[in-house]
Amino acid sequence: MYSENTGFSKQHKKLILISVVTLIILISLSSLVKLINPGHVGVLIQRSGGGVATKPLGVGFHFKLPVLQEIEEYPVYMQTLVLTKDPKEGSPNNEEINVNSVEGQPISCDVSLSFELEPTKVPHLYNSFRTDIETITHGFVKQTIRQSLQEIIGKTEVVNFLGKDKAQIVAQAQIELQNRLGEYGFIVKQFTLNEVRAPKSIVTAIEAKNTMAQEALRAQNELQKKEFEAQQKVIEAEGEAKSILARAEAQAKSNRLLAESITPSLVEYKKIEKWDGKMPQVAGSNAATLIDLQK
Repeated sequence: MYSENTGFSKQHKKLILISVVTLIILISLSSLVKLINPGHVGVLIQRSGGGVATKPLGVGFHFKLPVLQEIEEYPVYMQTLVLTKDPKEGSPNNEEINVNSVEGQPISCDVSLSFELEPTKVPHLYNSFRTDIETITHGFVKQTIRQSLQEIIGKTEVVNFLGKDKAQIVAQAQIELQNRLGEYGFIVKQFTLNEVRAPKSIVTAIEAKNTMAQEALRAQNELQKKEFEAQQKVIEAEGEAKSILARAEAQAKSNRLLAESITPSLVEYKKIEKWDGKMPQVAGSNAATLIDLQK
């Protein structure tokens, strides 16, 4: 009985030793090898001197020296940064962009920025900020968006920003963001103003102005419609008058031709044409009336 317990104890210790050695090997391998996933690139960092390799690491396994080297992984696929007041979108914190119009009116904007990273510039990006992409986008990129919008909207009247100039401002902001972020390897795909919030008094005034403009346009359209209908009636009246005149002229011409065609000979011929061959009956003692058929 004692020997069996002793044997079991030795076997148990052996299994524990194997597990510990395996774990040590795995830990050592993880410190020696870094896997770069698809859609990412790696940045090789020299911990001892703080240097960064200028060439990014591609997809696959890469060896590194424990303690002396580290590999930071960055995504290069398209990402979308959402900065909004709504805690259900993007960050749970309020990350709306606040700017002022040329009149000094406060405006709050919910925006989104879709971008990719140029793989060859990722080492420069890390060397500039020394942190992960999440921290960079919610820090430096967010601030760059605010500055770009402030410079553009700060020259624009609030009524125009909320109205006819909004699309132009968005396009201009996207160009400005590409110029500022492109230095660090950002490729701006799309910049969007999802929602704009202005003081209620400004919004009410703009809505009243738009209502008046719509009413004026409706009145103008109604006036143009009535003018068109009046013109149509004039045209129809003129057409009808011309038609009556044409019929009168045709009738007059017909009467003229008919009058010109009536001659004494034609009258006599019509009389003969209608004669039934009977001599006229004349009562009395006067001489009889004769018709000379030969003539």
